[in-house]
Amino acid sequence: MKLGVLFSGGKDSVYACHMALLKEEVSCLITLRSSNKESYMFHTPNIDLTMMQAEAAEIPLLRYETAGEKEKELTDLKAAVSLAKDNFGIEGIVTGAVMSVYQASRVQKICDELELFCFNPLWYVNQEKYMNSVIEDGFEVIIAGVYSCPFDEKWPGRVIDRKTLAELKKIRDKYHITLTGEGGEYESFVCDAPFFKRKIVIDESSCSYRNYNGTLSITSAHLEDK
Repeated sequence: MKLGVLFSGGKDSVYACHMALLKEEVSCLITLRSSNKESYMFHTPNIDLTMMQAEAAEIPLLRYETAGEKEKELTDLKAAVSLAKDNFGIEGIVTGAVMSVYQASRVQKICDELELFCFNPLWYVNQEKYMNSVIEDGFEVIIAGVYSCPFDEKWPGRVIDRKTLAELKKIRDKYHITLTGEGGEYESFVCDAPFFKRKIVIDESSCSYRNYNGTLSITSAHLEDK
């Protein structure tokens, strides 16, 4: 089956793409580039680098602009998915939704209207098992932004490895956050994945941080052979 993956460049959409590739054909990646950093639907940190991730994976990328206005952005999402159906002949959509009923239900509605299958391979996955798989399967993921207590300015840019995961578990237990960041506590960026033909090396970045709110902006990066 030909699939399109809703692709933000964060670990959940990249891992969902990895799972889809194990059994099906991923014909394209679909990125909604929102001009609203507070978008309800779409991840925004370092979203322009999905172009480099698609190049690394050697999978075509369909990028679509949206103002990111609540509910109106769904019209843009539907237009993007419809374009992917026309241009790449996709028969279904894959999302990296873990727990967000708001996002999953809206994507499902769009798929129903366009007569496409909708797959959420990470839906209500065991979050600890999933995070361990991200590390064990060879994904190189960094924290691209933090947006809740108790994350300080040292978190943006950290690699999600065993040590980081152990600290996230302690924070989860004490502050009741989601281990995956599904509640918006943090965002991530994938530099390497098993299906990437080349990996992304970050050359320059900057971080803005204030009151438990910080984003790592990657300003320069390049692809490197693995």
